[in-house]
Amino acid sequence: MRASDAERERVAESLRDAVAEGRLDMEEFEQRLEAAYKARTHGELEPLVRDLPAPGSVVAVGPAAPAARRTEDEAEVHWPSRIGHAPTSAGGFAFWSGFSRKGTWTVARRFTAFAMWGGGDIDLREARFEDRHTVLRLFTIMGGIGVTVPPELAVRVKGFGIMGGVDGGKASGDGTPGSPDVTIFAYALMGGIGVDRKLRKAQKERLRLEKQRETREKRERKELG
Repeated sequence: MRASDAERERVAESLRDAVAEGRLDMEEFEQRLEAAYKARTHGELEPLVRDLPAPGSVVAVGPAAPAARRTEDEAEVHWPSRIGHAPTSAGGFAFWSGFSRKGTWTVARRFTAFAMWGGGDIDLREARFEDRHTVLRLFTIMGGIGVTVPPELAVRVKGFGIMGGVDGGKASGDGTPGSPDVTIFAYALMGGIGVDRKLRKAQKERLRLEKQRETREKRERKELG
């Protein structure tokens, strides 16, 4: 049976609950989450949660040693595995509508997008790349295009707006070793194009879990006196 988007999202939510409860480490969580969004059938989805109980369940287990905290280096992207793939998209188009490119899609070495009286959403945080050197050409007329890049990606933003604006100066910067080199040429006429750096989902989840742990430890210290 073919899997639906809603079914893939339900599996993804179960995986998020599992990592929040400490049943999965971040590396396995990332691997399963990627597999969930790429799954096309129920047979591919079911094994991803087969060994996980319902969220909030209590399972009798023996005492275990606390998991070691992951270092920043371990949390960084492994760029070699994300470069050199066949492109899944070379462009986006919106006219009185919108387009979206996000998740584990593969960016062509030359990607062109146009939006008129509409909008576009381009997310490179989980993306793969056809080539290490990638150029995004973005054009909008009375519309808007938003680009989201991860902190580890090398990005250069160039362009201008006429009766509109291009906001991407703060996003320009170097990436981690081995990062693709992405150049964004952005042109806006009575519209806007924005480029923002945001954490990857796995990073945000890791920080959320660390904050929960720190809050719990503070509460326990306070209770002990």
